[in-house]
Amino acid sequence: MKEFYYEVRITPSSHIEAIENFLLDHFYNGIEEHKGTLILRSEEPLDAVIAKLQEYVQELSEIFGEKIDVEIEQEKKRNEDWIENYKRSITPVEVGSFYIYPSWHRPKEGKLNIQIDPALAFGSGHHETTRGCLQAIERYVQPGIEVLDVGTGSGILAIAANKLGATVDICDTDELAISEAKKNFALNEAKFRDAWIGSAAGAKKKYDIVIANIVADVLVLIAADLMRAAKEGGIIVLSGIIDKYRDKVVDRFSLPILEEIAEGEWRTLILQNKGDNGQ
Repeated sequence: MKEFYYEVRITPSSHIEAIENFLLDHFYNGIEEHKGTLILRSEEPLDAVIAKLQEYVQELSEIFGEKIDVEIEQEKKRNEDWIENYKRSITPVEVGSFYIYPSWHRPKEGKLNIQIDPALAFGSGHHETTRGCLQAIERYVQPGIEVLDVGTGSGILAIAANKLGATVDICDTDELAISEAKKNFALNEAKFRDAWIGSAAGAKKKYDIVIANIVADVLVLIAADLMRAAKEGGIIVLSGIIDKYRDKVVDRFSLPILEEIAEGEWRTLILQNKGDNGQ
C-alpha cells in the first residue's frame, strides 16, 4: 500500500445520477456519494478521469440545453487504509436466484453464485440498474439462446446469462472493462464466445436478447444499433434510466414494452424488437 492516495470530490449542480453513472463506467475503485457530492479515491492521480468527466458534462449540457456546473476538488492525502474500510462496507447482494459476493465473502449454497469485486469495474450488483437487469435476465434468458451485453463493465450481466445457459458476447468502449470482464468470466468459470472494444455497432450477428445497462442519453444515441443487433421479435433490455428520462428513451425506441422494473428512481425496460430495420 502506498503512503498517499488521491481523493476527488465532485459536486454537480444537476444531473448527478447521469454523472454518477458515467463515472461508474470510467472509474474502477468504487464511488461514495455524500450529500450531493461524489467522492472518488485512488492511489494514482485521477487527472484522466477528471478530463473525461469535463468533456461528458459539456456534452450533457448540449444534449439537455442547459448549463451544468461541476465543482471538482482533488486532494492528496495520507493513506489510512481506506481500501479496507471500503471492503467492510460492501456486503453480498441477493437478486432472485443470483448471489453476488466479493472475494472477502463466501458463496451461498443453492444459489447461482457470482464473485465480483466492486473495486474492479462497474457492476457489482449493488446498483439499482444492475439489480433490475439481473431480474430481467432471470425471467427471459433460456438455455441455448444468444445474448449480447453492451457496455459489459465487470461482465456481471453476461456471466449471469451464461450461468443460465445462454451463449454470450460482450462489448465495451473501455478496453480496461473488457480486460476485467474476461478475468471475472474466468474467476466464475463462465464462458463468453466473442468480445470486442466498441459498442453494438460492432455486432456481426443478431441476438435473441440485447442488454444495455448504460445511461439514458447514450441509450438514445445508440438506439438504432441496439435494435439492429436484436433479432426480429427478440428482446432488448435497457437500464441506467432515471425515471424523469424514461419517456425520452421509450419515444426513441418506439417498441412494445413487455415489462418495466422500477426501483427507486431507476427504471429497467424490457422491449420487444419489431424487425430488421431497427427504426
